[in-house]
This record gives sequence, C-alpha cells and structure tokens, in this order.
Amino acid sequence: MLTVAEGILLCFATSESVLGVLGNGFILHANCINCLRKKFSTAGFIFTGLAICRICVICIIISDGYIKLFSPDMVASDVHITVTAYLWMIIHHTSMWFATSLNLFYLLKIANFSHYIFFCLKRRINTIFIFILGCLFISWSTAFPQIVQIFNGNGQHRNTSWQFYLCKSKFIVNHILVYLGVLFFFMVAIIACFLLIISLWRHNRKMQLHVSRFKSLNTEVHVKVLKVLISFIILLILHFVGILIETLSFLRSRNKLLLILGLIISCMYPCCHSFILILANSQLKKASLKALKQLNCHKKDKDVRVT
Repeated sequence: MLTVAEGILLCFATSESVLGVLGNGFILHANCINCLRKKFSTAGFIFTGLAICRICVICIIISDGYIKLFSPDMVASDVHITVTAYLWMIIHHTSMWFATSLNLFYLLKIANFSHYIFFCLKRRINTIFIFILGCLFISWSTAFPQIVQIFNGNGQHRNTSWQFYLCKSKFIVNHILVYLGVLFFFMVAIIACFLLIISLWRHNRKMQLHVSRFKSLNTEVHVKVLKVLISFIILLILHFVGILIETLSFLRSRNKLLLILGLIISCMYPCCHSFILILANSQLKKASLKALKQLNCHKKDKDVRVT
C-alpha cells in the first residue's frame, strides 16, 4: 500500500505522463496533417520522429515505474529485464538522435558565421543527418554487446533475486559504454548551444554598431532557439538524475517515495520539452491555439444545449 504522500506524487507523475503523451501526440498529429497536405519538410520529419520516440519513452518510464511499485517480483524476471533494457536502449538512443538532429537543424538554419566550413555544412544538411544517423547505428552496436555483458554478469553475481553488483567497476564501465552514444549526442547539443550564443553575441554587436532603433527579427529568432536548446540541456540533465534516483531507490533501499520522485523528474524531459517546442515553433503554436479555440467553441455549444 502507498502512503498519502506517495499516492499524491504518483498521481502527479501519472498526470505529467498523460500531458506529455498529449503534447507529443499533438506534435505528431500536426505534422501528419502537414504531410497529407504535402507540406512535409525536414523539420517536420524530425518533429514527427521525436514525438513518436518521446511517447514511447514516457510509456516505458511510467509502466516500468508502476511495475516496480506494485509488482516488484515481476522485475526480477529475465524476460521483463531483457525486453525493457533493449526497448529502452533502442528508443532512448533514437530519441536522442532526433533531438540532436533538431538542434543541428536550428543551428545551421539560424546561426550566422562567415567561415567557409560553416557554409559547406549549411549546403550539406542532409549529409550531416546521414552522418549523425551513422553515429546512431554505432551507438547501438556499442550498446548491444554491453547489455549482453551486463546480463551475463548479473547471471553470475545474483542469488534468487535480481541484484545489480553496483560496487563492481566493470558494471560501471559497461553502463558508461551503453550510454556512450547518448553522451555524444548530448555533447553535440552543448556545442550547438555554445555556437548559437556566439552567433547571437556577434549579431547583437553588429546591431549596436549600426545603432538600430528596431529590435532585429533575427535576434528574436536567436533568443527563441537558444531558449529551446538551453531548456533541452537542463531537462536532459534532470532526466538522467531522475533515472539514477529511480534505479538506486529501487535496487538499494526500495524507497517508494524516492522511486516516484525519480519518475516525476525523469518524465520532465520528454513531457515539458515538447510543450516548449510547441510554443517556440510558429506553426505548432498557431495549430495549438486553433485547437484550443475549437475545444472552447465545442464546450460552449454543449453548455448552450444543456441550458
């Protein structure tokens, strides 16, 4: 049984995950409509893939959390561990690939650098995406053998229940190698954010030299994208902290309160960042406002019929 505090936090975590699925579902719906209208673009493809992956990530996190809370014996089964580990690795790495592609897309479309290398990169956006896709396959090929080694190691270092030997250095090294691709994509996001800051600083300096009285549209775009990238980095760090809290609380202390807190923190990244993307993208923002107006009108019509 859960305590009152644990029940409240679990309701909050569930509500957060539902909102995350709805937000990502809206992004998916809007881009599917654009695809049917033959307005599908590179950005639309990235948004669609990112939304699908994040819905899957939220479902895995919340379902795994519920199993750990209400059926901890099921977590000890090899089938559950194997399926969850491989699904998580494939979907999480793919989600990071889409997020990194979006960050690079923003950088190449908005940043202004006079260096010839940057101009070459701008002309070959599709080639860069193919290169990043190759990095995704490399991260998969690196992670799969490490997961097998972790399973084999745990088969030799456990008794009747599934107990990770956290003190072993080999276990830590294996987990670092599993998340090596994610760390690479995370570093690319930080570099993209740093380059956008430099581009924004240079642009503002040019505007000051020309003593412009009007706020540049390019400056607004820079600031908007910069907010998206910084929020992505902060939320991703919180995401990993939440996963760490959830895992350690279950394996070490079996503290349900900490486990639920880890669920809430880890779900913040796929849930909150999607709403930030909706607010930052003009097309998605217009579509969301239109959808809200339609819901409001539908609600008013229902109230009129009732009265």
